[in-house]
Amino acid sequence: MSFSAVDHGMMARALQLAERGLWTTSPNPRVGCVLVRDGWVVGEGWHEKAGEPHAEVHALRAADGRARGATAYVTLEPCSHHGRTPPCAEALIAAGVARVVVAMQDPNPLVAGRGLAALQAAGVETACGLLESEARELNIGFVSRMTRGRPWLRLKAAASLDGKTALSNGVSQWITGEAARLDGHRWRARACAILTGVGTVREDDPQLNVRGLATWRQPLRVVVDSRLETPLDAKILRGGATLIAGAVENAAKMAALRDVGAEVLILPNAAGKVELPDLLVALAERGINEVHAEAGFKLNGSLLREGLVDELLLYLAPCLIGHAASGLFNLPELTDLSGKHRLAIRDLRQLGEDIRLLARFR
Repeated sequence: MSFSAVDHGMMARALQLAERGLWTTSPNPRVGCVLVRDGWVVGEGWHEKAGEPHAEVHALRAADGRARGATAYVTLEPCSHHGRTPPCAEALIAAGVARVVVAMQDPNPLVAGRGLAALQAAGVETACGLLESEARELNIGFVSRMTRGRPWLRLKAAASLDGKTALSNGVSQWITGEAARLDGHRWRARACAILTGVGTVREDDPQLNVRGLATWRQPLRVVVDSRLETPLDAKILRGGATLIAGAVENAAKMAALRDVGAEVLILPNAAGKVELPDLLVALAERGINEVHAEAGFKLNGSLLREGLVDELLLYLAPCLIGHAASGLFNLPELTDLSGKHRLAIRDLRQLGEDIRLLARFR
């Protein structure tokens, strides 16, 4: 299907609008909508917050009756089911929209083509697939949850150029500069959950929340803690919701953690550790789209070995720390380079004096 230059420009604008919901729409997808009639934009909107009107409704309200005969550019297939808000497909039909151009079909089984079918049945011209890859990237966590039953997991780490994350005595603050640290908080803000291990909690006592940015919500903090050893005075247990994922049914420790406001989930595997794939499934069932992991080299290695890391977010500082310092990942030694983990670099940029690298496994 061919699309005009105007189609491309208007969908690009809809994607810009959708991105405004980057930190606010969870667990819903980020969606933008532009209404165009006779070459003029008559309304636009984006989904601003879960439970509130969807992008199409905001755009129709902005059009104020001028949507009849218009083309709607929507970054995700309009919904066709009754959730917390009425179906957007019905709203577009009722407004008299003549054509709907969609970036991508909704992976939600409750929609999955039904929105487009409803529009077509009402005589509305439809087209799908314009800037689809850009739309998919914007909602990569939502797509992952709907199609794989688990969130998209992004593993973040800051290291020296020789791949070291902390001194042998545990000191790690600060390897990277202020610009890189603020950028890390932006990635935290877009995630639904921040994942770490009990070792990091004991050694660094991090808050693992979003700071330095205006945000209306804090991500869920998740601690992988097989033996329920999280200190009850740990900062991660204050100032937001925290989930402790354990592997032992210790009633006293579970009660103590719950008394300080934490939720405890027991998910043991045969080795007496937390079954990490089950943890991700449990997070998906809670509506978690994106998980942002900030952990030590042991948990980092476990996540990698189990094939659970979708994306690496690495900040590299222009310094060398030395071979005795802690590394990035606890991975088995290779005897043949054919076993190396191959990556595709998606983005590479400089932040202050540091380098930020975004990569995915091939």
